[in-house]
Amino acid sequence: MIPDPETFYPRNFRGYGPNPPDPCWPGGAKLAVSFVLNYEEGGENTILNGDAGSELYLHEVPGGSPLVGERNRTVESQFDYGARAGVWRVLRAFAAQDFPLTVYGVGRALELNPEAASAFAAAGHEVASHAWRWIDYQNMDEATERAEIARCVETIARLTGTRPVGWYTGRISPNTRRLVMEHGGFLYDSDAYDDDLPYYVQGAAGPHLVIPYTLDANDMKYAVPPGFSSPDGWERYMTDAFEVLLAEGRGGAPKMMSVGLHCRMIGRPGRAAALQRFLARVAAETDVWVCRRADIARHWWARHPPAA
Repeated sequence: MIPDPETFYPRNFRGYGPNPPDPCWPGGAKLAVSFVLNYEEGGENTILNGDAGSELYLHEVPGGSPLVGERNRTVESQFDYGARAGVWRVLRAFAAQDFPLTVYGVGRALELNPEAASAFAAAGHEVASHAWRWIDYQNMDEATERAEIARCVETIARLTGTRPVGWYTGRISPNTRRLVMEHGGFLYDSDAYDDDLPYYVQGAAGPHLVIPYTLDANDMKYAVPPGFSSPDGWERYMTDAFEVLLAEGRGGAPKMMSVGLHCRMIGRPGRAAALQRFLARVAAETDVWVCRRADIARHWWARHPPAA
C-alpha cells in the first residue's frame, strides 16, 4: 500500500539546515576524507553463484543483455582483474601515502579471495560489510536477507579476525536498515547519500548512526553515463570537491568527503595514475583528517552523542 502523502511523507528535507554543527574533527582538521574501496569481485551475478544470468553492471562494456543460464566469461574476466591485479595496485598507492581505507567487503567475494581479506586486515584498513552478494536486494524476502547479513558478518570476522562495525549494501531492500539494526553490533551504516555530515536516525532499539556515502565522487562513473570519460575528468572532479569542502571547513563549517573506489575500475593502470596524483594532493594539506569510516563513527558517537 502506498502511504497517503497528505498524512505521511517519511523524507527529511531539512537535515541540519543552514547552520550544520561543527564536527570538531580530531586535531582541529577542517575536512575528514574517507576513502572507500569496494571489494566485490566474485560476488556479482553469475550462474556460478546460482544466479539466472550474467552481470550487467559496473564493468568496461556495460549495457546489453545478460547471458541467461550460462556464463559470460568476458564479464567475469573483467571482474577477475580487480581481484588479481587491481586490488594490489590500489593497496600499494595507499601504502605509499600511509593512508587508511575503509573496505566495503562483499562476503562472497572475500570468501573467494581470503588473501585479499588478510591483506586488508594486516594493513590496518577497516573491513565493513557490503552485503553477502553484490546484487540488488530490492525484492529479496526478509528471512533470506536477514540470514545473508549474519553470513556476511561471520565471514568477515573469520577472515579478518575483526567483526565488522559498518554496513553498506548499496542496492537496498525496504527492510535493509531495520534488519541491520536488529542484527546489532554496528556503529553505523552508509546506505544514504543525503548529507556531508553523519546524522542519527531512530530505530526500535534506539538511535542509529548514518554516515552518508557518495555516488558522484566515485569511480563507478567510469562505467555509467554520464560519467568520467578519462582519468583527468575523475581527478578534476575529486580535486574540485576536495578544494570546495576544504575551503568551507577553513571558513568555519567543516565537512566530510567520501571517495568511492573499485578494484576493477581505479585499479587499472591508466586510472591508478590519477588516483596517485589525487592522494598526493590530499597529503599536501596538514589540516585534513584521512580516516576510516569506523573512526568517524567513534568520533561522532563520543563527540556528538544523540540527543536524549
